[in-house]
Amino acid sequence: MEVTTPTTGAPRSDHEAKRTSLTAEVLHARGLEEGNRLHFARAERTFRLALARARSDDTRARVSGSLAYVVARRGAAAEAEALCREALALRELTAETRGIVLGQFGAVLLDAARLDEARAALDEAIEKLADLPELLGNVLLNRSVVAMRVHDTDLALKDLAAAASCYKATGDELGQAQATHNLGYVLHLAGDIVASLRLMAEARPVAAAASAVAQAVCDADRAEVLREAGATIEAERVLRDAARVFGAERMSQARAEAELQLSFSLLTHDRREARRVARAAAKRFRKLGSEAWAARADAVALRAALAGDDARTRAAAHDRAPGARRALRRFGYTSESRALAFATAAASSRMRQPPARLPARRHDDPLDVRLLAHEAHAARATARGDDAGARRHAAAGLAELSAWQSSFGSLDMLSSVAMHASGVLMEGVAGALRSRRPDTLFEWSERARHFTQQVTPVRPPPDAELAADLTELRVLRSELSGTDWFADRRVRELRYRIADRQWTNTPGSVGPRRASLDEVRSELDDDTAMLAFVYVANRLSCLAVNGRAAPVIVDLPWERIRAATKGIHTELEAAAVMSGSAARLVRASLDERLGQISRMLVEPALAAVGAARRVVITSPGELRRVPWMMLPELRGKVVTVSRSASRWFHARTREERAANPVPGFAVGPDVARGAEEAERGAAAWRAAAERREPGSGLTSVRMLSGDRAGTADVAALADDVDVLHVVAHGEHAAYAPMLSGLTLADGTLFGYDIDQIPRAPETVVLSACEVGRSSVRWGEEAVGMTRAWLHAGSRSVIASPVIVADDIACELLGVLHEGLAARLEPAEALAMATEETGLVTPFAAFGTGF
Repeated sequence: MEVTTPTTGAPRSDHEAKRTSLTAEVLHARGLEEGNRLHFARAERTFRLALARARSDDTRARVSGSLAYVVARRGAAAEAEALCREALALRELTAETRGIVLGQFGAVLLDAARLDEARAALDEAIEKLADLPELLGNVLLNRSVVAMRVHDTDLALKDLAAAASCYKATGDELGQAQATHNLGYVLHLAGDIVASLRLMAEARPVAAAASAVAQAVCDADRAEVLREAGATIEAERVLRDAARVFGAERMSQARAEAELQLSFSLLTHDRREARRVARAAAKRFRKLGSEAWAARADAVALRAALAGDDARTRAAAHDRAPGARRALRRFGYTSESRALAFATAAASSRMRQPPARLPARRHDDPLDVRLLAHEAHAARATARGDDAGARRHAAAGLAELSAWQSSFGSLDMLSSVAMHASGVLMEGVAGALRSRRPDTLFEWSERARHFTQQVTPVRPPPDAELAADLTELRVLRSELSGTDWFADRRVRELRYRIADRQWTNTPGSVGPRRASLDEVRSELDDDTAMLAFVYVANRLSCLAVNGRAAPVIVDLPWERIRAATKGIHTELEAAAVMSGSAARLVRASLDERLGQISRMLVEPALAAVGAARRVVITSPGELRRVPWMMLPELRGKVVTVSRSASRWFHARTREERAANPVPGFAVGPDVARGAEEAERGAAAWRAAAERREPGSGLTSVRMLSGDRAGTADVAALADDVDVLHVVAHGEHAAYAPMLSGLTLADGTLFGYDIDQIPRAPETVVLSACEVGRSSVRWGEEAVGMTRAWLHAGSRSVIASPVIVADDIACELLGVLHEGLAARLEPAEALAMATEETGLVTPFAAFGTGF
C-alpha cells in the first residue's frame, strides 16, 4: 500500500491562522491536520466547509486539492479528479499553488493506478516546488510510490533520499518516519526482507502513532513483507484487521487494496478463499472506477482458479488469462502479467497441454516471478515426459531461492521462506518419485527436507531491548491467562517488535552441505535402517535404506494412513487422563489405531530392508501426528526422528559428544511429582558419578526449583550444562510456534528465549507438557519448541507431542537418566527405559538421538 501524503500548502504562520479565525484558510489548516493524522472523514467535512467559504481562486484551488486527496482515499476517484481539474483551470493561481494542486492531482492519479499520468503531474509539481522543501517532500514521497509500482527502485531510492532531506530541513518528524517506512517498502520490493523489516520497525513509533488508520497503513505494508517471508497466517490476520479499519473510515479504495494483498497471501495455501477474496476486491475496485486495480485482482482470481482442482474452472480461467494479461500490461503491471503467463503455462502443462513455448526468463523479474518461471518450465518438461528436465528446472529454482535465503538466521524466517519453494519442490520430488531410482528420490527428499537446514544461525550479541520485550510479554501472558491472549493489542505490538528484532538481528552462515545416499549408507550398519518418508501430490512413499541391502522405494496407502492418524493426539491425551472402564475403552480403540498405522506405515518399509534394531526416521509434516514410539513395529527398537538425513549424517561424523556431560534439572511450578521426577533423574547421575569417582556425587548435578527456576535462571543453566531436563507445564502455540513455551517461576520461557542461549545443551529432555508438538509450514517444515532447541544447537531433544500422565513420565524418565548417565545415546537410553519399565509412551528422540 505504501504511505502517500497530501501536498499540504498550509497557511504560512500560526499567527495568520489565529487572526482569521474560522475563515477558509483556518478551516483548511484544520483539515490538513486531520488529514495528516489520516482522519479522512473528519478532514473531508472540514475541507467542504472551507471550500464554501473560500474567497479567492488561490484559496479555492488549495482547498480543492486537499479535498480531492481525501475523497480519493475513500474511493471517489471521479470526484477527486474533477476537483483537481477544476482547481487547475482557475485563472488567479500562484506558481506555488499550481504546484501544490499538481502534487495533489498526482496523488489522486496514483490512487487510481494511472501511473504514467501520475508521474507527469508529479514531475511538473516538483519543478514548481523545487525551492520549497516544506512542500516538496510530500511530492517526492508520492513520486517514489509511482516508482515502486513500476519497480523502478533507483528512482524510488533517489526520491526518498531527497524527501528525507526536505523533511529533515523543516523538522518534520512524521515525514521523516514516512520516508523511512517507504524506504523499507522499496527494500522489500528489492528482496531485502531483513532490512525492510528493520526500517519499518524504526519508522513505526512515529508513522503509526497518528491514528488507527496510520497504524493500519503501516501494518498492511508490513504484512506484505511478512507474506514474502512466508509468515502468511500472521500477514493475513493483519490484513483482515487493516481492511476492517479502512472500512470503518469509509476508505473503500484502501480497504480493497488490503483485500487484494490478502488474496495474494491466500494464493499460497488456500486457493478457493484466494479466488473469493480477489473477486470481491475486483468488484469493489470496479464500483470505485479503479479499473487498473481491478485488473490486478482479476489476475489473482485467475491464478487461484488455474491452480485449483475443478477442471471446468481451470479451463475457463485458462481462456480468460490472455485478456487479463493484456489488461495488466496496459496498466503498467508487467511483472504481474508475466506471473499470470507462467501460472497459465504451468496449468496448461498439468492439463497435459504443454505450451509450445514459454516467455523468456528475465533476471530483473521479482523473485516470485522467477520461481514461477522455473516451476512452469519444470511442469512443461514433466508433461513432455522429460522428468530429468523437470528436476533440472526445479533445482535451478531452488538454487536461486537458496542464494536469497542464505542471509537469514532466524528459525521463524527460515521455516517460513519454504513457502516460495513449494511449487518447484513439488515438481522436483514428483519427478524423482516417477524415476523409481533410490538415489534420485533420496536427493530430492533431502532437497525438500534440508532446504531450511542449510543455514546455521550466528548467535547475535545479547540484546537488552529484546530481553525487556520478552519479559513484558511474559507478564502479559500471565495476566491474560485463560483468554485469547494473542488478540490483545499490547501482545500484538510486542510480537511485532520481538519478531522484527529476532529476524533482523540473527544472521545466518552456510550450514552443512546436503549428504549423498552413499554417504548416509556408510553410517548405517547391518542393524541400522533409515526410513525416509516422502509426500507429494497426495502420494506417500518411503525410501527404506540400510547398510547392506539395496535401497527400496515402498509406496504406502496415504488416504488410509491420513484417516487413521486424524485426531490421534486427542485420543492419546484422553487415554492419559481418563480412568476406569471409559479409559479401557479409549485405550482399546487407541491400540487398534496404532496397530493399523504401524501395519500400513512402518511394517512394509522395514520388511523391505530386513530386521533392524536401530531406525532413523525422516518424515514430512503430513506425518506430524504419528506417535512413532507407540507403533507396535517400532517397540523395542532404538528410534530417532531426524530433521534430515544430512543433519543426522553430519552430526554423526563431525560433532563430538561431551566426554563427561554435566546434567542440570529445572522444575516449574504446579507440576505433580515434578520434584520427584527431577530428583530421580539427578539420583541416577549422582550414582554414576560415585561409581566413577567416589565422593563426587553430591556436586555432580545442578538443580533449580521454586523461585530459583525462573526464565533467566533456566536459560543460564542451559548455557552451562550438557544435559538439561525441564519439568514444566507448557503448551504449543499453533498460531505462533515460537511463542510455544515452558511455564517457569516467573513466567513463560518462549522459543524466542531459546534462540538467545549462547550454547545450547547437547541433550534436552522436556516433560509434563505438549511442546514436543509442532506446526507445519509448507508441507515439510515443522516448527515448535523441539525444533527451537535443535535450531539453537542441541543434538537431540526427548519430548512428547501430547500430555503424558505425571506418574508415567516420572518413572520412565527416571530410568532414562540411568541410561544417559551410563553414556548411552539419548535414543538408546529411551529404548532401554521403555523396555525396563514396560511403559509405552509418545516420548520420542528428535534430532540425532544416536
